[in-house]
Amino acid sequence: MHTDPRSHKLTPVTLALLLLPPLFWGGNAVVGRLMVGHIAPLALSFDRWFFALLIALPFTAGDLWRGRAALRARAWPLVRMSFLGIACYNSMQYVALHTTTPLNVALISASSPVFINLIGALFLGERVGPEALMGSALSVAGVGVVVTRGEIGNLAQVHFAMGDLVMLLAVLCWGFYTWDLRRHPLGLKPLPSLVAQMGLGTLMIAPFAAFERWGLGDAPPWAPPVTLAVAYVAVLASLLAYMCWGAAVARTGAQIPSYFANLMPVFVAVLQWVFLQQGIRLFHVAGAALIFAGIHVSLRTRTRAGGA
Repeated sequence: MHTDPRSHKLTPVTLALLLLPPLFWGGNAVVGRLMVGHIAPLALSFDRWFFALLIALPFTAGDLWRGRAALRARAWPLVRMSFLGIACYNSMQYVALHTTTPLNVALISASSPVFINLIGALFLGERVGPEALMGSALSVAGVGVVVTRGEIGNLAQVHFAMGDLVMLLAVLCWGFYTWDLRRHPLGLKPLPSLVAQMGLGTLMIAPFAAFERWGLGDAPPWAPPVTLAVAYVAVLASLLAYMCWGAAVARTGAQIPSYFANLMPVFVAVLQWVFLQQGIRLFHVAGAALIFAGIHVSLRTRTRAGGA
């Protein structure tokens, strides 16, 4: 599908559609950190997708019913997408926020385009040019700076924050999820496709959230902050962010939104300074510069090749 050339003009509406998703996703990281001690991570992940599903299902039930044959024919890709993109990625992000900062989570997440390239080259036989490899090396170096807090000696001493390692694993899951989206589309419109994944992913999270609640006894009582947090992650960070993202891609193509997505660490830095009183360190700036430089080099290669 080709976009109207006029749609590449950044009108106020288009600009808002481009800015809101990284803002909401950045807020999701800060909310996840704020909820440490108030709600367990898997409970937050389950509640996020369960309530988002309740809201979206009435608007997509017809499309899902009409597309049931397509979903049955793509059962295994649907299972993989639900597991990797809904159950694993988001749950791991909330787990990671218990032992690392929202800014570290955002910066490691920002390296995901590079991990996607590496997964394609290493596991799926996709061709990766020299510039893409250089971009990958720069971004991986940036992640290394963030994970080691700028202290290379930490590599030898293995003094990593557990949350950073969990987030790296989450980004790997997201990379495989993205390739499944590209190589095995479910044959539905974007929102019904997402809702199908949400439904199955929520079922996958449920037994682990139940064990967390009753097996580990990690079930603090719901309070107004928890209710507001769940409402935020379900409505703004999930449904509204995804809808704005889809509308932005429809208006501008995929290339321009990919640049705006890299604003998420900027929003996180501001939000965590306001709400968590956590400042920005020099290693954050250095890591961000390397990650964004790597993404820029990789995207230049895709642009010249005609990709988006």
